[in-house]
Amino acid sequence: MESYLDENFSGVQPKNSPVEVLQRWRNLCSVVKNPKRRFRFTANLSKRGEAAAMRRTNQEKLRVAVLVSKAALQFIQGVPVSDYVVPEEVKAAGFQICADELGSIVEGHDVKKLKIHGGVDGIAQKLSTSTTNGLPADNKLLNHRQEIYGINKFTETQARGFLVFVWEALHDMTLIILAVCALVSLIVGIAMEGWPAGAHDGLGIVASILLVVFVTATSDYRQSLQFRDLDKEKKKISIQVTRNGYRQKMSIYDLLPGDIVHLSIGDQVPADGLFVSGFCVSIDESSLTGESEPVMISAENPFLLSGTKVQDGSCKMMITTVGMKTQWGKLMATLSEGGDDETPLQVKLNGVATFIGKIGLVFAVVTFAVLVQGLFSRKLGEGTHWSWSGDDALEMLEFFAIAVTIVVVAVPEGLPLAVTLSLAFAMKKMMNDKALVRHLAACETMGSATCICSDKTGTLTTNHMTVVKSCICMNVKDVDRQSDASSFCSEIPDSTVKLLLQSIFNNSGGEVVINKEGKLEILGSPTDAALLEFGLFLGGDFQGERQAPKLIKVEPFNSTKKRMGVVLELPGGGLRAHTKGASEIILAACDKVIDSNGEVVPLDEASIDHLKATINQFASEALRTLCLAYMELENGFSPNDPIPLSGYTCIGIVGIKDPVRPGVKESVAICRSAGITVRMVTGDNINTAKAIARECGILTDEGIAIEGPDFREKSEEELVKLIPKIQVLPTSLSSEHVETRILK
Repeated sequence: MESYLDENFSGVQPKNSPVEVLQRWRNLCSVVKNPKRRFRFTANLSKRGEAAAMRRTNQEKLRVAVLVSKAALQFIQGVPVSDYVVPEEVKAAGFQICADELGSIVEGHDVKKLKIHGGVDGIAQKLSTSTTNGLPADNKLLNHRQEIYGINKFTETQARGFLVFVWEALHDMTLIILAVCALVSLIVGIAMEGWPAGAHDGLGIVASILLVVFVTATSDYRQSLQFRDLDKEKKKISIQVTRNGYRQKMSIYDLLPGDIVHLSIGDQVPADGLFVSGFCVSIDESSLTGESEPVMISAENPFLLSGTKVQDGSCKMMITTVGMKTQWGKLMATLSEGGDDETPLQVKLNGVATFIGKIGLVFAVVTFAVLVQGLFSRKLGEGTHWSWSGDDALEMLEFFAIAVTIVVVAVPEGLPLAVTLSLAFAMKKMMNDKALVRHLAACETMGSATCICSDKTGTLTTNHMTVVKSCICMNVKDVDRQSDASSFCSEIPDSTVKLLLQSIFNNSGGEVVINKEGKLEILGSPTDAALLEFGLFLGGDFQGERQAPKLIKVEPFNSTKKRMGVVLELPGGGLRAHTKGASEIILAACDKVIDSNGEVVPLDEASIDHLKATINQFASEALRTLCLAYMELENGFSPNDPIPLSGYTCIGIVGIKDPVRPGVKESVAICRSAGITVRMVTGDNINTAKAIARECGILTDEGIAIEGPDFREKSEEELVKLIPKIQVLPTSLSSEHVETRILK
């Protein structure tokens, strides 16, 4: 049996199994089981093939459109008069462009049409929106907009009703055989014994069939409701939008054409739209075009397609097309199947059930043949083989019922269903514990886990960061929120405070906005929010600091560079670059520092030792450290030039506290007692990582911490000895690669 399973199911993966492998074992189900019921809530392989063909076709169309748009850029020498006519219903609603025209502009990367309509600003005007303040918050206008352009939701297959599951259950081959038995039993019984005495056996079989059908249909229907609830949870995605002048979080399904959406690294573009403003934006369009090369988005190439991902940079985009009118929506129209791939356990149990069922079918046929042969031999010996009575027919029916009983008993009908229901129940329980499981296989594989590689920020910690210590002008001070900011700034020269505030408020991916209640609200990543909160504590004015200088260039933070930089044009003239990031990296890029008098002095060895000791001190107290620096640039700097990587002046270092999440230490202890090793993989400084790992109970006296670069340089032989002792992996630039090597 084991060799049979290995031969037929060896290629099955927890997820993303090859279609050929899944189809091979699905083809094993023929007579014994009903494939419609066996493969409920699993991926529809035929539909998946159709979707793949459609995707390839659309990718080719998009590739051609991109090439044509690039060629068109070289030949456009004027803007011809537009022959576009606005539909009357669109005019009546107060707009000057329809959804189809918007879709053709963005999908086709049609630069000529975009220029005809006045560029991004012209489209915004025709959509009655503002690239600065977004859509007005008038519900009546929003409803009109929704009626004209639609909503940002994809058409889903209609949920199946209870009667559909009853009909599918009736298609089971075993139940069909039983139904035939019931019909024959009723006919023979009524003919021999009359009504109602002769109908008892037949009606008993009918009752058992109805019982099985309704129990099966009820369990399937309840399972479908569970999957529907899970799908709803998976679709709860929020994104930052500017509407009515306020930047706020909003569900992607509430987006409308004209909304101004803020995108950053890792975000998925929620709908088709146009680039408004931003820096260094590159988009991964491989999900649509099949091209692995990232596409640079700018004012010259402003087209953003839904379903693509932001690979680098940050920007504002204006939504133009939503829902099924987007390119991604057209692809989704071909994906009508629901559910996930089967888990390895489900695959094997379904295969075993089918295999056993076929064996049972063989034995049932053999048993029926032997019993019939015995009856025929007896009648042949008695010389009555040419005369058959009703008793003989009942005896033949009894033989047939015995054969059917063997089939019914041999086929483990409830086994696959029980596994599916138990996994769905586990998903529901985990969802109640705020742990969303996207694949059924996770519930199965977690039961056999021996090692957990966990991130730190937001997983082991609360992800609510605050600045608690700082080293400004070489002076280390605690940041006490209860005290007055003036006392904190008393030992820091005014010029340095101004420089610090300029760095904090301009070199940031976050924003300080006024919400609908009229209160200040900080938006952005937890690290940016912590620094902005620190700047407000120092008495800074976010809007004033942002509006004073002119932003020339931005290089957003990413996990590879571990730094962020901006170039500003100062009000009095001159250019200044600010950078922030991992303390070791930024400090290595500095050759000057601001001393306690506010003067810029060379960064000598003693100063370097003092700053490194401060970094280590902050890290040993489980603080994340960031270094802030600046440099004056020559006036010849161009926005196309990269921001310098060295020659900076160190402003200071801040220590950010990210408290450990309650219950983490107890959870780690439970995992350890169950034989599961917990390891922490993070991008933090090694001392910070070790301090937090000890606080969580992950790092023990026998365990070791090794930095990512050192880990990746180890040979396979060294790793075999090293991995059992590794408990902390800090400064890992590619945690996925590290985790893969550990699990292998």
